[in-house]
Amino acid sequence: MILGHLATRRLPATTGLYFLGIVLLLLSASCQRQLNQRNGRYYSARDMVRIKRGERVTTRPGSRPASRPALAKSKVKTSVPSGSGTVVAKSVTKRPARMGNATGALASVIENARAYYGVPYLFGGTTRLGMDCSALLQLSFADAGIDIPRSSNEQAAWGEPVKPTELRPGDFLFFGASPGSPIITHVGMVTVVDSEGVEFIHASTSLGVTENSFELDYYLSRFIRAVRPRL
Repeated sequence: MILGHLATRRLPATTGLYFLGIVLLLLSASCQRQLNQRNGRYYSARDMVRIKRGERVTTRPGSRPASRPALAKSKVKTSVPSGSGTVVAKSVTKRPARMGNATGALASVIENARAYYGVPYLFGGTTRLGMDCSALLQLSFADAGIDIPRSSNEQAAWGEPVKPTELRPGDFLFFGASPGSPIITHVGMVTVVDSEGVEFIHASTSLGVTENSFELDYYLSRFIRAVRPRL
């Protein structure tokens, strides 16, 4: 109706652009409500897709929807022969995420951490736009109503030392930047301990928040200590 009114009147160019801008803003706001609001509640674009598929979406007031991806990513390096020598190729593979055996508050913390899957790594970041390794742990515990220290060095002192052979879900793993380094630069949290081995979740600089096997040579060579958080 506004557009029709503009079409029948000659208005100055600036006035026409002003009214056109208002119309576009109104249309954008209307589309936003249609996309993100349902039954008086707001959902993310991902949750709206789930709703359309008939899947159940649960939310807590004042928090993000609870979810956990069914797949975990792992990065693999392979050597490929070529005419000029051997080329190292990198590939990202997806594998089913293993179910853990944590209980109580730690089970909630692990689920909270897994809900951040795919969030990119950002040094000093503390939001879903980007976060670092220690922020992942702090946010995951905070979502469960538990306050823990912010930095990895403070987190390393927040609990009791644990032997690698006695790891349990919820334990913290600390690593150095290079093999044999005693300086902590990275932290992750154990999510699964079973007959297949130990899995931990962390904010990887290359893949963002993901889960990896603790038994990989890369992590074992950089491992410094494990700590059982003080709850």
